[in-house]
Amino acid sequence: MIEVQNLSKTFRLTKKQMKESGHSGDPEVLAVQDVSFRCLPGRIFTLLGPNGAGKTTTLRMIATILKPTEGHITVAGFDTVHQGAEVRARLGFLTGSTGLYDKLSPNELIDYFGRLNNMDEQTIARRKDELFTLLGIHEFANRRIGRFSTGMKQKVSIARTMIHDPEVIVFDEPTSGLDVIAAKGIIDLIRNSKLQQKTVILSTHIMSEVNMLSDDLAIIHKGRMIYNNTYEQFQAGMQAATLEDEFIRLATASETATL
Repeated sequence: MIEVQNLSKTFRLTKKQMKESGHSGDPEVLAVQDVSFRCLPGRIFTLLGPNGAGKTTTLRMIATILKPTEGHITVAGFDTVHQGAEVRARLGFLTGSTGLYDKLSPNELIDYFGRLNNMDEQTIARRKDELFTLLGIHEFANRRIGRFSTGMKQKVSIARTMIHDPEVIVFDEPTSGLDVIAAKGIIDLIRNSKLQQKTVILSTHIMSEVNMLSDDLAIIHKGRMIYNNTYEQFQAGMQAATLEDEFIRLATASETATL
């Protein structure tokens, strides 16, 4: 389970960043403001929002990559600030950027990360075979990653995320840059994780993924949470004809309310 309470994150921009972004005034930028939610095992919690809304910043705080300015987070009962190692041992984090070692093969890379997670060789071999079969990696398992397509790299990145069989999985725009077949494999993986009673949080801006996968839905817009309930309740309360139009309606209403 993931519990997020009153989470805020402030960044201080450098002069160069302010110039490049056209930002003027206070260099302190509030990226996430007073966000709270809970993700339960066996359910897919979707964090929906446009680019720059604060989704990735929130997920990076959950994954212990960033520290909150205010509020706190627990993952599987462990505090992300004070018990970071315990959190990381139970969490898999997949970003849109693969960050793989180009000179290694998938076999070498996954073996390496399995050992980093203190797994024995037999368990690494079993998990690797399961993941390579699911993701279709066997056919290029011994080739150098640097020569791979974006879709192939994303598959290897997913195997790296899942090798230690984490009980909590964070998917940050996981189908980014993938073709239809590769994206289908990711969707199947997310569904399979739910069936295994894992805690799954998915960030996306793709409405079809929201509709296919969501059990619970939170919408974040300009760093603020503007909706947090079950997806069933969201659908029942829709005032617009499509998901896209309902999202725009809620975002517009939230901006009007803060004026």
